[in-house]
Amino acid sequence: MMADVGRVPDGVAVERPSVARLYDFFLGGHHNFAADREMGRRLLQAEPNARYIVAENRAFLGRAVRFLLASGIRQFLDLGSGIPTQDNVHEIAQRGDPESRVVYVDNDPVAVAHSRQILSGNKTAIVIQQDLREPENILGHPEVIRLLDFREPVGVLMVTVLHFVPDADNPAGIVGRLTGSLVPGSHLVISHATHEAAPGAAAKVEQLYTSTSAAARTRSHQEIVRFFAGFDLVEPGLVYLPLWRPDNPSAADHPERAWFYAGVGRKPVPGPTGVSGP
Repeated sequence: MMADVGRVPDGVAVERPSVARLYDFFLGGHHNFAADREMGRRLLQAEPNARYIVAENRAFLGRAVRFLLASGIRQFLDLGSGIPTQDNVHEIAQRGDPESRVVYVDNDPVAVAHSRQILSGNKTAIVIQQDLREPENILGHPEVIRLLDFREPVGVLMVTVLHFVPDADNPAGIVGRLTGSLVPGSHLVISHATHEAAPGAAAKVEQLYTSTSAAARTRSHQEIVRFFAGFDLVEPGLVYLPLWRPDNPSAADHPERAWFYAGVGRKPVPGPTGVSGP
């Protein structure tokens, strides 16, 4: 049963599964409703590895944030951040540097409400309710402008979110509008569902997601790489989740079981002659 049901924000459709609440369900959280749990069980029937995939995605997020910290990033814009769970971006980032600043963005009012509760009293981490498909409303939001200095490098996180943006909404264009003005040294983190490793399961999952708050669209490796236009992919490139700089390389057997691609790009720093530097 969902925790604190009485505080559900007004207007939340509890009878329709939510993408953010489904993710919470797969992570073993409590911020989900009966409709979310029922859909979660149907998704597990279609893809028994669903919990494993979500856990691997969460582990990738942690590794990526630590990589960004090691690369000098101290500002993070997490788009489609979902419902908070253990080791959120701000917890990892501020453990590495207490001055790190984090902006979470989600369009789910339940995710935003719980994020605000967790972030209460944290002056360098905030959440705003905005739609990823409206980049200008995010970048121009007063709270974003107050907390993030776009004259300095920013880490933009788009983890498990772009496959909920249909082709008709031009996801590549959205990424470009969100990252086009970032200064050199900024980073882009993406994980995205693909159909290449498990086409049958992917088709079933896509069909099930048509009855949730956001339909899903799996994409090929080539399609996902295009989202990194203007960025240099860092090693090991765009790979299955368990293969992206694993803490324990021996644990990455059969990485295609986690049929999401993951990668991190760095906006090149021009060299003294105008050529991009390392």
